[in-house]
Amino acid sequence: MYISKKVMGALSAVALSLGTTATAAEYEFNLQSFLPAQATIPAQIIDVWADKIEADSDGRIEITRYPSMQLGGKPPELLDQVIDGVIDITWNVIGYTPGRFPSTEVFELPFLVSDAKPASAAFWTLLEEDIAEREFSDVKVLGGWVHGPGVIHSNKEIVTPDDFNGMKVRGASRQVNALLSTLGATPVGMPVPAVPEALSKGVIDGTTIPWEVTKALKVPELVENHTEFSGPMMYTVTFVLAMNKDKYAALPDDLKAVVDQHSGLEFSVFAGEVQQANDDPAREIALDRGNNIVTLDEEQSAVWATASQPVYDAWLAEMSEKGIDGQALIDRAKALMAEHGS
Repeated sequence: MYISKKVMGALSAVALSLGTTATAAEYEFNLQSFLPAQATIPAQIIDVWADKIEADSDGRIEITRYPSMQLGGKPPELLDQVIDGVIDITWNVIGYTPGRFPSTEVFELPFLVSDAKPASAAFWTLLEEDIAEREFSDVKVLGGWVHGPGVIHSNKEIVTPDDFNGMKVRGASRQVNALLSTLGATPVGMPVPAVPEALSKGVIDGTTIPWEVTKALKVPELVENHTEFSGPMMYTVTFVLAMNKDKYAALPDDLKAVVDQHSGLEFSVFAGEVQQANDDPAREIALDRGNNIVTLDEEQSAVWATASQPVYDAWLAEMSEKGIDGQALIDRAKALMAEHGS
């Protein structure tokens, strides 16, 4: 029987397809996040992490990534999606679920963190010591880190706390919002993807985000003023990479070891370092546009730090009500940051 070249080609394609199916990954996971795929965290942190796991598992693990909430839902729902098994893995801003993970807020207190790298090491260490077991018992925590210096991006120049009076400013977490309120602004909570539209429509007059995020959101095109601080950061926020507990538990020991090898302390430090390293290139975009960048010196920054003290007082009182020793967390966080080079 004669078989044409066209049919032979089709049969070869089917055979190749069947062969591919036969060698499909043994464990397939999805990972949903809220930023676009080209943003720093998906492209330079999560993809690097997932690619290493896939490679070191010899293809037995496959992690399909879904940026920009492609699987549905809203950013504050991501951790619950993992807990409920709707998705397998996510990274998320912990502050999108205000007050739910109170101990993590120690790293979001104003003018406490000086460098994302040692702070991320300290955060992971505290997670490992007891925070993960106490506050994240419903998920498998794979990483925890913070971003670089928080910056104010606004439609007017901000130099002193008094300049905040009457302004509506987006905050990323409960403690950032508490800081904004203490300093005289009206805090507006929203996930970071909503910031561009809120700025363009005048819903907010400014936003608090690190330089690194401004590139993906095109913030320098929406506001012309940026205020940075000298010394400790005005604020930072915490991130967590988490996996469904049952999905992790179902892995054989050798594949758990692969996941563990690329998670934990080293990964957390890497993530914080990458985010902070992307601040300068994003800052250059604002400079190239001729935007007004105000860099407060240490004396000016100290005025803001002094004005933010009520945030500490309120947080310590809240922690005490929850049976958590907030001062011990602050002291431990400072000691760990010093230990890791802050």
